[in-house]
Amino acid sequence: MKKTTGAVVGLIGSGSLLLTVPILAVGAGTASASCSTGGAQAVDTSAVAAQAKAILDGDTKETVAVAGLDDPAEQVPNAKTIQATGVAMNIPARGQIVALATALQESRLRNLTYGDRDSLGLFQQRPSQGWGTANEILDPVHSATTFYEALEKVSGWQSLSVTQAAQAVQRSGFRDAYAKWEPLATALQQAIAPLLPTASGASASDSASTGSNSLTTAGSCTADGDGTDFGTIPAGAVPAGYKIPTDASPKVQKAIRWALGQLNTPYQWGGSCTNSHGSNPMGRCDCSSLIQQSYKAAGLTLTRTTYTQVKEGKAVSVDALQPGDLVFTEGTAEVPEHVGMFIGQGLIINAPHTGDVVRIATLASWKTQILAARRVV
Repeated sequence: MKKTTGAVVGLIGSGSLLLTVPILAVGAGTASASCSTGGAQAVDTSAVAAQAKAILDGDTKETVAVAGLDDPAEQVPNAKTIQATGVAMNIPARGQIVALATALQESRLRNLTYGDRDSLGLFQQRPSQGWGTANEILDPVHSATTFYEALEKVSGWQSLSVTQAAQAVQRSGFRDAYAKWEPLATALQQAIAPLLPTASGASASDSASTGSNSLTTAGSCTADGDGTDFGTIPAGAVPAGYKIPTDASPKVQKAIRWALGQLNTPYQWGGSCTNSHGSNPMGRCDCSSLIQQSYKAAGLTLTRTTYTQVKEGKAVSVDALQPGDLVFTEGTAEVPEHVGMFIGQGLIINAPHTGDVVRIATLASWKTQILAARRVV
């Protein structure tokens, strides 16, 4: 098991409304509602940005009081996970704000192990209502993914107010609960967006705001390229034009989506990859724990190390890789020291080594080093 780390991403709940949402007027220093519907309060966006940066940079000495962020050490990383999951799913900024406002109302951006009846997690989703098992709901990436999937099924959600969109997903008994959180959700989205780079070098917010799910990279629509068409891929970024292969099995799609949720999180040798966005380094990912936890999120149990993962599933040719296949480098074919996951379109996601972050590489850059490949689904 080679030294390497993992990265990024969210959830759903039970509190919403159908009233007209206050329209935000975002100025240089504050985001405030243009009317008082839902009790929305003005938010100091510069204070939110300072608080978010301090927490995500690991600066525990920085204290910036922000109303609604009473436990920023937990809340800000959860917000980043929700937002990063949205970026990985090509959800525009508006949808990310809907998700953040929902989680603020449902759990105050805390991953709760309790709630009304069987409600759990950031969005207070219920196992009995089909959101997943209790363990799945308590996985922020799974919960954020299911929230966004439900949001995308709401016809015309992009033209709805934040409150209406949230209520369409949550179907809460508290119909005017979400509006008050829109200013803070917007400020958080704007503060975190620059920390989620894209291949083009633009912020994740700029990239996602187009709302486009179309592939723009020449030759990137197929799974059999070598990734060179994407050019240089910035650390922790999803290349512009990449899309999770729709012809892959549901388990593979879920594993890939979960792995993408860990992008840009620091590598930690021996880390469990169970809380890559948290403050405890041992919750971050190394190469094999990234693979193990990605497939665990998809309902498949894999062993923990590269030495044993190379024996999982069946051997496949490097020239016949399919999305979800594991590729091994370094060491020997029998005892490899590094592993990544082929995610289609000539790309591999992996947690490289100490000092780096979970990132995407091209198959072309790996091909001469690959010692073995295995198909586990």
